[in-house]
Amino acid sequence: MGDHADPNVEQAPWIHPAPWSPSTWRAKPIKQQPHYEDAKALGAALDTIRGYPPLVFVGEVDNLRRQLADAAAGERFLLQGGDCAERFQDCTPETITSKLKILLQMSVVLAYGARQPVVRVGRIAGQYAKPRSADTEVIEGVTLPVFRGDNINSFEPDAAGRKADPNRLLQSYYAASMTLNYLRAMITGGFADLHHPQNWDLSFVGKSTQRQRYGQVVANIQDAVAFMSSFGGIREERLGSVDFFTSHEGLLLGFEEAMTRQLSAGGRHYNLGAHMLWIGDRTREINGAHIEYFRGIANPIGIKWGPSADPEEMALLLKALNPSNEAGRITIITRFGEGKVEACLPPAVAAVQRHGLKVLWSSDPMHGNIIKTKDGIKTRDFDAILGELRACFSIHRTLGGRLGGVHFEMTGEDVTECIGGAAGLGESDLTRNYETFCDPRLNYSQALEMAFVISGIMRGERA
Repeated sequence: MGDHADPNVEQAPWIHPAPWSPSTWRAKPIKQQPHYEDAKALGAALDTIRGYPPLVFVGEVDNLRRQLADAAAGERFLLQGGDCAERFQDCTPETITSKLKILLQMSVVLAYGARQPVVRVGRIAGQYAKPRSADTEVIEGVTLPVFRGDNINSFEPDAAGRKADPNRLLQSYYAASMTLNYLRAMITGGFADLHHPQNWDLSFVGKSTQRQRYGQVVANIQDAVAFMSSFGGIREERLGSVDFFTSHEGLLLGFEEAMTRQLSAGGRHYNLGAHMLWIGDRTREINGAHIEYFRGIANPIGIKWGPSADPEEMALLLKALNPSNEAGRITIITRFGEGKVEACLPPAVAAVQRHGLKVLWSSDPMHGNIIKTKDGIKTRDFDAILGELRACFSIHRTLGGRLGGVHFEMTGEDVTECIGGAAGLGESDLTRNYETFCDPRLNYSQALEMAFVISGIMRGERA
């Protein structure tokens, strides 16, 4: 597996980094940052956020790191998913509930099929910004700053709304806080109790094929629970709650710095705006500001690995981020695309194995499989997503390792943004309920179908 060094290969020494503080990133070149016209207003907003309470707790962050270490060792499986980019307008009980429901349902399918605990990590309560391929776009003949996410500017195509607004950073803190508060209330209040999985149903699903399959899984689990309970073999409190963690791309470093706390003099620094953060494929330059910031925080870190990445340079980058080679610290999230995964993934795995790096491998089969229809609508094909995912499982297995997680852009809503799947969505269906402000997401039925496929693959590997 990728966790173990080849004893026949001489291991390179770990990097010994320069002194670090939450602000040393400011001396490094940086990409994907908005331009704020009023530097004083930006500083005031960040100072206000710096004085606010943390959004998550250190003990939760450390718990996630331990669970990710277990996943890297083959003892758990990571399910990470949620919106491409959260919207402030979706900070409502109904929308938050639907996101939690689909993640809970997927985790039940995975845990039941693979006979393994699932680490649940949402792209939620902080995923308000997105990197973009260009700084501007042309809408109806007018050149405007590109939309970068609700915590930066407005999706509406007007010049005033597209200016980067520091007050949106404050609004993102409030929205994340409200989202987390509601998630915690539901989980601690028994919403995730496996005795009552009917709480996780979504009204629009009806009698779909995936809903029927899910219902059978739940019935089987409840039969097993009842049987074990009759022998006193199950602790009731273990069925009444779950661990649920939050994550987002650590893109806006001013905001991330403001959410960074040192527990005590000389102690470790934690970003307490989320349990886990990841570095995007566009901001992973080894001498860049994002790597400089991330190397100093104690949170688990994800790093996106796309086709343009050089495996040897990535090995150096991973050492810079994890000089002590700590298990549970790094999750590599590969995003190659169905047409490139066969060529790109084996060299990536070989480099990590050659350097003896302890990592958890996860697959993001979404980002490399974006296409446009003849009408110019951005979408993704379910079959291509599934094709990349199957290839990742197969390649890791062939190379003596294990795919330990998946990373999806998805929603619990009945959107029509990706084509394919058992429901047979085609290009003509996309305009029916296309809601994303950024990239297309799997809908409820497609996400649950994907969970059944993954469960089947893992069950086959176990056989």
